[in-house]
Amino acid sequence: MIELNGATLTIDEVVRVCRAGEQAEIPQEARLAINHSRAHVEAMLKSGEAVYGLTTGFGKFSEKRIADEDAAKLQRNLIISHACGTGEPLPTEAVRGVMLLRLNALASGFSGIRLSTMETLLAMLNAGVHPIIPEKGSLGASGDLVPLAHMVLPLIGLGQAEYRGEILPGAEAMRRAGIEPVQLAAKEGLALINGTQVMTAIGALCVYDAMQLSKNADIIASLTCEAQGCITKAFDPRVHLLRGHAGQIACAENLRNILSGSQLSGENIPGKVQDAYSIRCIPQIHGASRDAVCYVYEAVSREINAVTDNPLIFPKEGDVISGGNFHGQPMALAFDFLAIALAEFANVSERRTERLVNPALNNGLPAFLAPNGGLNSGFMIAQYAAAALVSENKVLAHPASVDSIPSSANQEDHVSMGTIAARKAVEILKNTQRVLAIELFAAGQAAGLTGESKLSPATHAAYTVLRAEVPMVEQDILMYEQMAKCERIVIENRLIPAVEAITGELN
Repeated sequence: MIELNGATLTIDEVVRVCRAGEQAEIPQEARLAINHSRAHVEAMLKSGEAVYGLTTGFGKFSEKRIADEDAAKLQRNLIISHACGTGEPLPTEAVRGVMLLRLNALASGFSGIRLSTMETLLAMLNAGVHPIIPEKGSLGASGDLVPLAHMVLPLIGLGQAEYRGEILPGAEAMRRAGIEPVQLAAKEGLALINGTQVMTAIGALCVYDAMQLSKNADIIASLTCEAQGCITKAFDPRVHLLRGHAGQIACAENLRNILSGSQLSGENIPGKVQDAYSIRCIPQIHGASRDAVCYVYEAVSREINAVTDNPLIFPKEGDVISGGNFHGQPMALAFDFLAIALAEFANVSERRTERLVNPALNNGLPAFLAPNGGLNSGFMIAQYAAAALVSENKVLAHPASVDSIPSSANQEDHVSMGTIAARKAVEILKNTQRVLAIELFAAGQAAGLTGESKLSPATHAAYTVLRAEVPMVEQDILMYEQMAKCERIVIENRLIPAVEAITGELN
């Protein structure tokens, strides 16, 4: 059971709720803080004080005073008017992340929402009532207003939701789950949709997968190193300590551990002085991306426990402050950085695949790794596919955060595009997993041609995982079928435990 107190949620816990369906709860101390904050909102309503979002309109309409009797209608109107999403629905795991992170932010007790409303949203999460949230429409500035409004629709008996594999009208999904929809009270609509939880949920899952991908990249690169007979002296710890970057040092240690015991690679290879950059500089290239991923991981770890709505309620001091914590810029920059880091894993992987298939570069292996080349094309077009994915990544890696389009009659005159940045990072992650899968496919073929018995114990363990599903290519076959199997091996992180059984835990 995951406790939501607004302060201690971890990315690992987010993944468990999103992918394994773990349940969540609001602990007693958070309940007290939520009720205290709500009591302050009620007191302000009675005072007649003008407070943004409670007794005023939104955005440019913040100067428009709302009558007390219209307070509830104002919140409902906010939700239905802001639900302007377009595009395909977000994946269920991302929707669960959105719900979880919004609940965690509200649990801090600075938002003024009723505990009963939060309990209804929590019941939806735990019962598997997943709002249908279109992927597009957020500017990532006044929070993720549009997608979060879609999250709220089923909560109030509107919109659509997925329940037990079926897409239903929101009210019907709630009825089947035995959950009563709510009627929003003052401040609640704004509290539910003013935040960065959509971009952060998408990005949290992406950066978690990126951490695993960095290990996969080191393992797959090591298999290529074996097939290419690389000089392991380049991975000497003294070299990397002199530069001092943590990711580079960690990657070099991984490579040394994985390649230990190899009969194909070694500190000195007769007839060779040094390897090409895509081999020799793996620690520098992978390591730089690792450091970027770690930075993003830390930034997301802060954001999942951040209070990001507006205005913020400070009941102890009796203050209500209109600020800008909803602005997605900290996440927008982080996810653009993540996208670039992931793209570089793919960039160098494709270059290693090219070395494996190119007879001028591949250490005496058959052209395109094809027995009876000419009649058979072998891995010629597999490298094309990797090159296409890498090229697509270069387009997607253009930063979303450098763009801004003013909105709400120029009241919101700088926006982050953080949700676009997060979604692009996910697309680059998927493409990079595919590129690494192609390298795994080709490196396995090369290792089989070179002699699997000469592999290090760790790379042989990875080779064995591959061969359990993907045979050697003895003649031209339907390559996409085998590529898809390799992709599943990478996505499901099956190489990592096999290798770690030999090396111990990788960095």
